[in-house]
Amino acid sequence: MTGTALTFTIHADGRSFEETLLIRTCVIAGWTGRDKVALEKHIVELEELGVPRPASTPIYYRVSAARLTTATAIESTGPDSSGEIEFMIVNAGGRRYLGIGSDHTDRKVETYNITVSKQMCDKPVAPELWALDDVLPHWDSLILRSFAVIDGARVLYQEGTVNAMLPPAEIVAGFQGENLAGGSVMFCGTLAAKGGIRPAQRFEFEIEDPILKRTIRHGYDVAVLPVAG
Repeated sequence: MTGTALTFTIHADGRSFEETLLIRTCVIAGWTGRDKVALEKHIVELEELGVPRPASTPIYYRVSAARLTTATAIESTGPDSSGEIEFMIVNAGGRRYLGIGSDHTDRKVETYNITVSKQMCDKPVAPELWALDDVLPHWDSLILRSFAVIDGARVLYQEGTVNAMLPPAEIVAGFQGENLAGGSVMFCGTLAAKGGIRPAQRFEFEIEDPILKRTIRHGYDVAVLPVAG
């Protein structure tokens, strides 16, 4: 079976170690908001870009695992893509981990086919993971935050706690009523963008654990490829 090998620094059981994980399945869970008002805000935000309302919430999109990358730069076809921070659940080696990624998406393609838009772009992920069991006792205190560099200025793009989304076990359980198989990554939803969804030359994102006083950070530059024809 095909897959992509990603090397992470894993923090678990009071120690840190490097491990390469083979990821065979990538799932993007959309519209996972716990707060229905905030969920509606994000749906309207996308409707303003021409993206139709989802048929159900949550909804699950499959993406090639080869799109996952820990690189610090990606290439995007045309100027209409943008990133968004998501916490992600990684199931590998018989254990579940928490990480973060950016569901970088082509917004123009998204207006006519969301599944295709997800597949159009690489999905940058931070090269660090926490054991999920270590953070579940204080789950709702975890903070997601992203910054966008637009026209040379670094601005706060998204910020909020993970309790804006459904609990991870509930999101995972909704995927065709199945458990997340080994060798899988699931992106679990995002926050509304401050000032609206828009492209950036660079996107940075982080998850902060104020209880255990630690943060995972990652960032990547976006090179825009020309569209011929």
